[in-house]
Amino acid sequence: MEIRKYQQSDCRELTELFYNTVHTVNAKDYTKTQLDAWATGQVDLDKWNQSLQEHFSIVAVENEVIVGFGDIDSAGYLDRLFVRADYQGRGIATVICTQLEQAFKGNITTYASITAKPFFEKRGYKVVEEQQVERQGIYLTNFVMIKEY
Repeated sequence: MEIRKYQQSDCRELTELFYNTVHTVNAKDYTKTQLDAWATGQVDLDKWNQSLQEHFSIVAVENEVIVGFGDIDSAGYLDRLFVRADYQGRGIATVICTQLEQAFKGNITTYASITAKPFFEKRGYKVVEEQQVERQGIYLTNFVMIKEY
């Protein structure tokens, strides 16, 4: 597996990976209505690309296929961390997350889904609060989590 910096040409593939991962991996913790509100399938590629370029963003590639990605901003907010459903449990998220954490010096915050909460807890993140996030009039539970350094 290769970890490399995000490139603009990755953007569409990342949005598809995001959609497919949310709708499969997170389906055990959220309703179909919630999943549809979270990952609509209608994305603004320019906005995604701009965000990914502004953040420290990396992708994991195996056999020329992007199998995961993540990003962290300059304030220490770990924004996205997603691994293809068929590559879960292989340590890919761990490798990506470690590199994101090493790229930032200081406390790191993330908004973890119900599904991702145990992963972050194992890495030493602590829940600050549970929150309800609104997407298109639908509410989803997630957790504000911080890893202190």
